[in-house]
Amino acid sequence: MQSLLPTSIEIPKVLTIAGSDSGGAAGVQADLEVITALGGYGMSVITAITAQNTLGVSRIQDVAVEVVEAQIDAVLTDIGADIVKIGMLASPEIVKTVAHSLRKHGIKRIVLDPVLSMCNFWRKFWW
Repeated sequence: MQSLLPTSIEIPKVLTIAGSDSGGAAGVQADLEVITALGGYGMSVITAITAQNTLGVSRIQDVAVEVVEAQIDAVLTDIGADIVKIGMLASPEIVKTVAHSLRKHGIKRIVLDPVLSMCNFWRKFWW
């Protein structure tokens, strides 16, 4: 089947690395909505799962670093990314894993949007 898009149009591939927001207003869910609205192809790596709604966050569960690394490798070795947007990285181990993985894959265009107020790790160093 032939594509309906003209071949001269390049759709930017954007990878978001962030937490999952069960309320849908932030995190990977919000990032994918914005990427799509701006005409990009959105991909995601989940770093944490949150239990949250409009009233706040009641629970955060980190994803194992091996799983975070495997998600990044799966996306970048096959599809690639023109740009990576980083949101919630809830532990020092996840920060190191993401940094190592992006270096390994030669990613140069990165948007850093840290979620400082949600993570005790960041509070310790920020305040």
